Amino acid sequence: MSSPNTPDNHDSQPHVTPGADLWSKAPAASAEAPAAAAKAFGSGGWERDVLEKLVFASIKEQRAARRWRFFSRLLWSVVVLLVLWVVFFKDTATKASTSPHTAVVEIKGEIASGADASAEFVVAAMRSAFEDSGSRAVVLLINSPGGSPVQAGIINDEMTRLKAKYNKPLYAVVEESCASAAYYIAAAADEIFVDKASIVGSIGVLMDGFGFTGVMDKVGVERRLLTAGENKGFLDPFSPMSAQQKEFALQMLEQIHQQFIGVVKAGRGDRLHETPEMFSGLFWTGQQAVELGLADKLGSLDYVAREVVKAEEVIDYTRRDNVAERLAKRFGAAIGEGSVKAMRGLVPSIR
Repeated sequence: MSSPNTPDNHDSQPHVTPGADLWSKAPAASAEAPAAAAKAFGSGGWERDVLEKLVFASIKEQRAARRWRFFSRLLWSVVVLLVLWVVFFKDTATKASTSPHTAVVEIKGEIASGADASAEFVVAAMRSAFEDSGSRAVVLLINSPGGSPVQAGIINDEMTRLKAKYNKPLYAVVEESCASAAYYIAAAADEIFVDKASIVGSIGVLMDGFGFTGVMDKVGVERRLLTAGENKGFLDPFSPMSAQQKEFALQMLEQIHQQFIGVVKAGRGDRLHETPEMFSGLFWTGQQAVELGLADKLGSLDYVAREVVKAEEVIDYTRRDNVAERLAKRFGAAIGEGSVKAMRGLVPSIR
């Protein structure tokens, strides 16, 4: 029998607290954690590289976008300032000079309303040139195949008026071409100077267009044109032209032709050596034009300024569209301009 104070045999084993195995293993697990974390971080290094690259790429893109916005705003500011300067100061850069000089006004390209060689621009430039106290003479520098007889007539009349008002000589200097409406203008000059190879003349009038009635009959297309007035569809390219309508058009062209001939005879006077072909619409070289009296001498702009006007300094008074006007014409009047050009073939022209 055992003593009450003596433990039984099964109590002689060490006492184990519940959960002691777990706690005993805890330190080992703690020791392995840094290694496991390091292993996990090392295995995810490529993800970090990719993330860093994406972040840096996004930052660079944002910086580039900011730079581009700044640059575009700066560029538009410069454009706006340039347009404003041209609009408000286009005439402040005055061509006027108190020193003796030869004033030049260019007539280049087609002579037509809205063109650089329109009556509006040419007349305004001539007025400025004549009004300038420093100009000793005005020279029209011409290089044009012709155009509207109306525009040419306005310029011709104004040339005569300005010469009488300011008592200054007015010369015409021809470069490559001075034909039809361009010669209509040149005829009012005191003298006409040409290059020996210039094209001069073409004193005639034309009205051009197309007729598609035969083609429409072949393809079976019917023209449905309703008019109030039997001649309202006159010159319609899809309708036949009657003999009476053709005769009417020819009479109109002949009247304009006679106006043209009268201007040439009044301007050239006794200098003309008239021939049967002179007013037939033919054109000649500059050398032939001098022989026929259609021009006076061979000479360039520099020659006229130096030897005739005796003022070698040349100042250009030509009126041209400024930047704002060109933009307005290009974008604001593009639709209407197409319609006008389509109809221009129906308007008499001395080209």
